[in-house]
This record gives sequence, structure tokens and C-alpha cells, in this order.
Amino acid sequence: MTIYETIKAAISVKQAAKHYGLNVNRNGMVCCPFHNDRHPSLKLNEDYFYCFGCGAKGDVIDLVARLFDLSSYEAAQKLAADFGIDPKPPTAVAMVKPKRPYIRQFREDEMLCFRVLTDYLHLLEDWKVRYAPKTPEEALDDRFVEACQMIDYIEYLADYLTFADEEEGFEVVKSMKETGYLEDLKYLSGSRDEEDVYAEEAKAA
Repeated sequence: MTIYETIKAAISVKQAAKHYGLNVNRNGMVCCPFHNDRHPSLKLNEDYFYCFGCGAKGDVIDLVARLFDLSSYEAAQKLAADFGIDPKPPTAVAMVKPKRPYIRQFREDEMLCFRVLTDYLHLLEDWKVRYAPKTPEEALDDRFVEACQMIDYIEYLADYLTFADEEEGFEVVKSMKETGYLEDLKYLSGSRDEEDVYAEEAKAA
């Protein structure tokens, strides 16, 4: 094992964050130190971090490197010194078994789901204001109706995914992928012009 593998096997992202003074709440969230963050948007997992505000991400070595403006090697050396770890490769008995291979893919899917949910939520919030009827007699725009119907549910899903533990998060991500819901939301909240979306639906009707 290299010094990087030794450090990452021995120290979790949460441990390092707490050691270096970040205030980690019980949901594993902290105010991101890499941008002006007034509400916790940096999610700390055991083996990686991800900021939903500025997009900062990485492992425990990346976290320390960014916190102290160090190279990866300097960050690994600092972690070894601060946590009393011998950077030399451990014996075969002491080596940590690799984590399940699907974990990394799940993390990527989890971040994708959250990004799609928040994009759609922002779109709904915009529609609820932009397409609200100006008078009681005005016909309701389909986008306003959709926003009123969906905004609470999408907000609930985004919050649930943020604070869920690994098993709960896995079930949400799995369900969104298998039912095709994730693809539907990507279509609605993607880069395509919203007028084109509704124009196509009108043609198909």
C-alpha cells in the first residue's frame, strides 16, 4: 500500500474534519470552508466529501490539501503526523479489506439524483412565481399547476436524500433509477428550453 492508501484506510473524512475544527452536525453536514456558506452544504461521508453549493469534492487527503493549501503528498504526511500513523505499508494482516465495489457507483448516482432533484426544484419555484395567474379569472398555466402539485414532494425527496443514511439513500436512488423517475426529472430540468418541452407535449396530446 502507498502512503495515500494507508491514510485513506485509517482515517475517515469525518474524523479529519472534526480533528481540524469543522463543526460536523449529526447528519454529517458542515458549512463548506471553500466558499461563503451560511447553511451547511458540505456532506461528509466516510470516504469522500461533496459540497452541494460549490461542487468541491474528494477524499480525506483532498480535504486536508484544500484546507491547508498543501500538495496531496504534504497533506498525507500531515495526516500521518497528526493522527500518529506510520506511513510505511502495513502488514497483510493489518490491511483493510476493500469496500464493496458498488459503493463508488452508488455515490456517483446519489450525487446525480440530488443534483437533478435540486435543478427541478429550482425550476418549479420559478414556474410557481412566473406563471401564477394575475387575476382570479385567468386560466391556470400547466406549469403553475405542476409547480403547486410537485414542489413539496421534490423538496421532501431532496431533503431526505441529503440526511438519509447509506441504506436509506441506496433505496431512494435505486427506486428513482429503476422506475425511470430520474430520467423524467433530468428531461424536465435539463438544458432544453422549457417552452420546447411543453410544445412537444402539446403535439403529442
